[in-house]
Amino acid sequence: MNPTLAEVHAQLTAPGAMFEMGEDVVRGVSTRVWRNTAPSLAAVLESSRERGERPFLVYEDERLSFDEHYRAAATLARALIDRYGVQKGDRVAVAMRNFPEWSVAFWAAAAVGAVVVPLNAWWAGPELEYGLEDSGARVAFVDGERLERLRPHLDHLDLTGVVVAKAEPGAIPGADRFEDVLGVVPADTKLPDVAIDPDDDATIFYTSGTTGRSKGALGTHRNICTNLLSLVFTSSRAAMRAGTQGSSGPSADRTQNAYLLSVPFFHATGCHSVLVANLAYGGKIVIMHKWDPERALELIERERVTTFGGVPAMVWQVLESPSFASRDLSSVKSIGYGGAPAPPELVRRIEAMFPGRTPSNGYGLTETSSITTMNAGVDYLARPDSVGVAVPVCELKVVDEKGEALPAGSIGELWIKGPNVVKGYWNKPEATAEAFSEGWLHSGDVARIDDEGFVTIVDRAKDMVIRGGENVYCAEVEAALFEHPAVTDAAVLGLPHQVMGEEVAAVVQLKPGASATADELRSHVGERLAAFKIPSQVFFRQDDLPRNPAGKVLKRELREELSRG
Repeated sequence: MNPTLAEVHAQLTAPGAMFEMGEDVVRGVSTRVWRNTAPSLAAVLESSRERGERPFLVYEDERLSFDEHYRAAATLARALIDRYGVQKGDRVAVAMRNFPEWSVAFWAAAAVGAVVVPLNAWWAGPELEYGLEDSGARVAFVDGERLERLRPHLDHLDLTGVVVAKAEPGAIPGADRFEDVLGVVPADTKLPDVAIDPDDDATIFYTSGTTGRSKGALGTHRNICTNLLSLVFTSSRAAMRAGTQGSSGPSADRTQNAYLLSVPFFHATGCHSVLVANLAYGGKIVIMHKWDPERALELIERERVTTFGGVPAMVWQVLESPSFASRDLSSVKSIGYGGAPAPPELVRRIEAMFPGRTPSNGYGLTETSSITTMNAGVDYLARPDSVGVAVPVCELKVVDEKGEALPAGSIGELWIKGPNVVKGYWNKPEATAEAFSEGWLHSGDVARIDDEGFVTIVDRAKDMVIRGGENVYCAEVEAALFEHPAVTDAAVLGLPHQVMGEEVAAVVQLKPGASATADELRSHVGERLAAFKIPSQVFFRQDDLPRNPAGKVLKRELREELSRG
């Protein structure tokens, strides 16, 4: 008989074990913590050099070993100090595709105690300008495409330096070339000596705002380093629950894990759970220029990828590829996904096409520095609709409208407490006070927790669409539509989509006598917001939008109307 969850947790967290826990005071609140958490990102980077010439990053024909990556990051860290005057606490932004330079810039900035600001590479120019201005970034690392989007806005920004990677020749006036800033990388370079505390600020990740402006979630070194142990804990828990002896963690065997990257580094998942975790535990990250299922299959075979996934839509595309059967996929050990609900049929397809390699699903937010719960192995097969059980350092509760805890099985808002919960929102005290209280994050998600601790997300309290794993807050798109002179009313909502999970749709009422086409409105939104936020469909309505007595649009009623055609 397999051990219970309680038995597994007790064994894994016992005194002296890798996952031993304790209590620390974090921002004035007694908080459960992993005792063996790395003290800072700089410490994680320092230890990575021990991996030597093992491959770390693979992008097209570029390969960067752990030692090469460490030396590049250490050299760039010194350039940030010497060339740009970056000091501990200064903000350094990164806005580019998933290039190797993204990682080097991230780790260099983190190592000098700067606050790294990963900006959404899909953002339009005005959105990028907002992120740089709001964060007060001193230096910005960009690629050629992001530089062109930012060029009209650079004069309005107080930047000490703009460093551009992967730019076309002649496309960099007003910016420094990444290669020039890096210069010659010495063989014996070391990280600058900067004292960094676990609770020092480390990152600002922007989340889409319900009122039209993104909020910067301010994370610490403790937040991110906590996630490292949480990830390994969930693997070890799944192995023990299945009756497998020992840990399935990073040192379980000598075969190097290889992760096919299908999510952006500027997401908490891509950064904390892929980039930071693979650097810490010796995995290889295989980077795609952009998602393509055929290219994914080619790389899985070529690079002996052990883990792939992303949002469920990406897994579907791989399984349905016409070249699936002709590829050697024997290296694949696990398939993970999140960011959108996974249909039961997908689970069955994975079991049939990857025998013995069950999928996993988890739950986390930018505000929880990635992992909060995980559902894997036998637990996933038993409860595929659940996002799993929390890692032991996280406390969860479901509360009513007054914030009072509800009994097991009740439905309410999910609150989360733990060393992975961020400090709050950058320069937004009111939003912070609304979402955080006494160490608890008010997630905004409606959930229930059963008597064994399994969490099921029932609904989203926030008005947003999850399109292919990207959060699109409806209010932001509605605000852009209202700026069009022909629009008198608008509602944005999500409609089911087979590949993306949901697609963005808009229902629009025009002013009397005014005219506008769907393409005109889509173009109007595209000038203000990222492409993934543009409504795929625009429906025009002559009657007033349905509203409740408080004036709120009844979007469920609109969805029903649209489904009826």
